[in-house]
Amino acid sequence: MELLSPLGRGWEVSLKQLVRSTHKRLLIASPYITAFGCDLVGTCSSETLQDGGEVLILTDLSPMSICQGSTDPAALRTLSNRGHSLLIRHLPRLHAKAYIADEQTAIITSGNLTAGGLIQNYEYGLHVSDPSIVRAINSDITSYAALGAEIGDAQLATFCDIAVEMRTAFRQSQASITRTIRRRFDAVVREAEDELIRLRLAGGAMHTVFARTVMYLLRTYGPLATTGVHARIEAIHPDLCDNTVDRIIDGKHFGKKWKHAVRTAQQQLKKQGLIELVGDRWCLTGSEAQRQVIHG
Repeated sequence: MELLSPLGRGWEVSLKQLVRSTHKRLLIASPYITAFGCDLVGTCSSETLQDGGEVLILTDLSPMSICQGSTDPAALRTLSNRGHSLLIRHLPRLHAKAYIADEQTAIITSGNLTAGGLIQNYEYGLHVSDPSIVRAINSDITSYAALGAEIGDAQLATFCDIAVEMRTAFRQSQASITRTIRRRFDAVVREAEDELIRLRLAGGAMHTVFARTVMYLLRTYGPLATTGVHARIEAIHPDLCDNTVDRIIDGKHFGKKWKHAVRTAQQQLKKQGLIELVGDRWCLTGSEAQRQVIHG
């Protein structure tokens, strides 16, 4: 195994393996933690970790994180109730994300222990298997965690009740905004989003952005079926993939407009001799694939 290996999209697979490999102590530093992440830890934990191991979680339980749903105290409580020996510490302004198994392996990444961090966003990090480096990371995070407030079972239960009240009050405060102000706010947000899309397209058509993305995907992941291309493009460009907008010709609906732009991109790349359809999968052509090998 490499002592250092990069992790990009799909890193949750590596995290599952790390959790499964932990027998004595799992250390998690993540500002945001939700039910999705806690369920991953609970599901993948080994019997030895659940029976006699320890899970140390350093997180940020600041009120705004809870109000906005970035962190869910109830999810931590559920994880504790599954039988894990859970030690939770709270520190504001935490930004580091680290996952360490038995001081043997570690994942240092930009991804939080949330659905967004694990499967939706583009995150990047390293899987570290050098014991000396892992021990140093573990020592740093553990020492910093000791500065935080320990949240015991009783405090966590109380905080879960407070979190419900906070979220209710937050939603009510948001709802109390007058309709005029809300319409103005929505209009400004749409204007900002439209301007960002203009910048993204740089005066060109949507399919030019998708063409570059298709090339990136095939170079990164190898041959992909059209459904796989669509899923990855939608994950990378959610602002351009509006599933509420259909392509309509002579009053007839022909599917999502952005998917037609992907098809246009694929056909143009095929005409340029850069990609080809082999069976049901899009692939780099022989010359393009060879160029990829030469240039790494």
